[in-house]
Amino acid sequence: MGFFFFLFIVFMIYLFSCIRILKEYERAVVFTLGRILTGPRGPGIIFIFRPLEDMQVVSLRLVPLDVPPQDVITKDNVSVKVNAVLYYRVMDPIKAVTEVENYNYATSQISQTTLRSVIGQVELDELLSDREKINTHLQEIIDKQTDPWGIKVSTVEIKHVDLPQEMQRAMARQAEAERERRGKIIAAEGEFQAAEKLKAASEMLADQPVAMQMKYLQTLVDISTENSTTVVFPLPIELFKSFLGKQE
Repeated sequence: MGFFFFLFIVFMIYLFSCIRILKEYERAVVFTLGRILTGPRGPGIIFIFRPLEDMQVVSLRLVPLDVPPQDVITKDNVSVKVNAVLYYRVMDPIKAVTEVENYNYATSQISQTTLRSVIGQVELDELLSDREKINTHLQEIIDKQTDPWGIKVSTVEIKHVDLPQEMQRAMARQAEAERERRGKIIAAEGEFQAAEKLKAASEMLADQPVAMQMKYLQTLVDISTENSTTVVFPLPIELFKSFLGKQE
């Protein structure tokens, strides 16, 4: 009786060791005598007939992968340090297990080499101003390389571009010179527009003598409102035309 009870206890322990519970985002790749005979199992309760069967659990969630800083020389021979972040998801658990030994490490390595290769083909100005285009290019290349592993790379983003101190100072001087240039251009355009307005006003006053007289009277009114001890009355040349005509 004790022997059968012992066998029952051993059988229950074996039964519980063969039962696995997988979460909603998990899938199990089951090897039967070293071969994959069925598709991924899960989620929920699955039974593994040990020792003839073995399994490897794969997560289907979106994984953020930090690409460490890479020392790169751009196309215009500027040394920069660039890091990025990559988001990928396992689309085919069987390929992710059978096609590559460690898909997370392999994706990290291919991301680093691709980042150095792509950044080395662009100039510094393009790297700083057209980052969205570079991100898309990186995503397309890495996704194409990881597709045979059952990995889908959804997003690649360059996080930070570290420039040398000399380049930072040179860019600061360039930005300051650009601001001064724009300020001078705006001031010159303002003076040009003001000159055009003055020219148009003078032509209009020359064609309309009455308008000139009105402007003269308005000037006298403006002078009278000031607290000045000396007042200079400007006299239009038209007042002397009659005297000049008589002398001639």
